[in-house]
Amino acid sequence: MSEETPEVSAETSLHIDPYERNWMRLTVVLLVVFATAVTIAGFALGFQVPSPEERVDPRTVAIGDGPFADPGLREYPDGSYDLYIVSQMFSFSPNEVTVRAGSEVTFYVTSIDVQHGFKLQNTNVNMQIVPGQVSKLTVTFDEPGTYDYICTEYCGSAHAQMYGTLTVEK
Repeated sequence: MSEETPEVSAETSLHIDPYERNWMRLTVVLLVVFATAVTIAGFALGFQVPSPEERVDPRTVAIGDGPFADPGLREYPDGSYDLYIVSQMFSFSPNEVTVRAGSEVTFYVTSIDVQHGFKLQNTNVNMQIVPGQVSKLTVTFDEPGTYDYICTEYCGSAHAQMYGTLTVEK
């Protein structure tokens, strides 16, 4: 006896349960919603991804003639600033900075020991600070006030004491 195999047409070859089909549709809709939200946040809200500006030797970056040997604020005639910050367990140097409202500040942050984080409260500045790399972000401060910066990567027992303050004056 020979068994005959039934013919399968293209229309009936792929059967998807209606319940599963609805979940697949919901998944596609959610992916579109998430992609739209990321696009809007990226362009409309001005989110920036910190860029690795340069590579440095973490053992020698804070000594010598470079900008990190004397970290701090550099003001330019057009009213903009460069702020060089060195992070190390358990401090930022400098830990107090003052700029004028309406100023554009470019942050250059590096670490000389372990991985740190740099979060400027009430702004979109949030960088991962890796030894041997200088992270860079630029922000314009239109509103006067006090902005605390903190370490967001656990770096040891006194991690909670690692903070600084940026003051924006009129």
